Amino acid sequence: MPIDLARFPRALPSIPPDDPDLRDALHRVLDRVDVRRVIAQVRAEDAHTIEQQLLLASTPAPPFQEEERGRLFARLLLEAGTDAPRVDEVGNVIAWLGGEGARPLVVSAHLDTVFPVSQEIQFHKDGDRWIGPGICDDARGLTAVLALTRALVRLDYPPDIPLLLVGTVGEEGVGNLRGVRHLFGAGGAGENARGFISLDGAGVNRIIASGVGSRRFRAVVEGPGGHSWVDWGRVNPIHLLARAVAAFDDLDLPAGTTLNVGRIEGGTSVNAIPARAWMEYEVRSESEGHLALVEGAMHGALTSVVQDGNGSARPDEEAVLEVDRIGDRPAGTTSPDEPLVRAATQATRALVDRAELAASSTDANLPMALGIPAITLGAGGEAGEAHTPREWYRNEKGPEGVLRALFTLLALEQIDP
Repeated sequence: MPIDLARFPRALPSIPPDDPDLRDALHRVLDRVDVRRVIAQVRAEDAHTIEQQLLLASTPAPPFQEEERGRLFARLLLEAGTDAPRVDEVGNVIAWLGGEGARPLVVSAHLDTVFPVSQEIQFHKDGDRWIGPGICDDARGLTAVLALTRALVRLDYPPDIPLLLVGTVGEEGVGNLRGVRHLFGAGGAGENARGFISLDGAGVNRIIASGVGSRRFRAVVEGPGGHSWVDWGRVNPIHLLARAVAAFDDLDLPAGTTLNVGRIEGGTSVNAIPARAWMEYEVRSESEGHLALVEGAMHGALTSVVQDGNGSARPDEEAVLEVDRIGDRPAGTTSPDEPLVRAATQATRALVDRAELAASSTDANLPMALGIPAITLGAGGEAGEAHTPREWYRNEKGPEGVLRALFTLLALEQIDP
């Protein structure tokens, strides 16, 4: 199925221009004695922050099994000075700072990792890098929430804006954003939130203000099966899926769109025509229109391949195709004109000069799609090899990640008191 690439042109947001009034207002706040003292304390506690990062990263949090890490995070939030944390119906850890109130600002990091319960979790130091599964994503974000909380408690924050601190479940993979879906759903603690900040991974320059959406599918093909010699010529589900993958590769994708076949399996023996095979695949894009377009093209390719394969089969030996959507992460954007983006931009410039807007796939996708201003910020440091046992974290400008989140809240107060 050809894709009409002209139907959905890609528009990239530009970073907000320098705002002299906001810059001067923020610098006046940062020059206060109490704020300077807290900034120094964040830097002085950096070793403790790393200890908590290692502790959280060492606590398993496989998909749908985040309870142990959630309990630890709740205890550390309480020690940091929040009101008594609680766990909601789906497993999110929730705590208020400054008292529960209407229209809170949510600051969040996700509890879960991509690793199954069978993954051995060990960390070692190689030069200035810590290496091991989940050392950064998102143990670093959770740790930054804790360090930010301690800083805000010392500043007696927030005087006006209720702050809701959350450790979410279900951010990774087939978790399908179940934590933030509940948080922002009817009756959720963030239902009437004025904004959302996710601290996820490393870095100090990028501001994620565009959410890369994804749709994930499981395609199952079933046929009669048979003997590889005696029944040669019968429709083969694995062959059909292989042809479909080749057809996917031939699609002309719109800019800012990717597709991937991540899992494929089937059959029982090398000398048997399989009776069943399945694959899981996804499409990602910054545009809901592109997601729908490519989803249609991929489904069309799959259907066509199976129909062609059935062309010479007897009716009782035809293959049957079933496609289920197993994940739907909406795309969305927060305008550069939103106070939250302006505040994060000015906070970033106050620390490291250069700020840039970017797109990614995080918990912020969900509130963006609901029209709630939302961004994702890196939590300082540098990292690589995410989602592998070789994941690493280097604490270069680690404290700056915590301070950027703090400066963002302080700048936001100057715009949206």
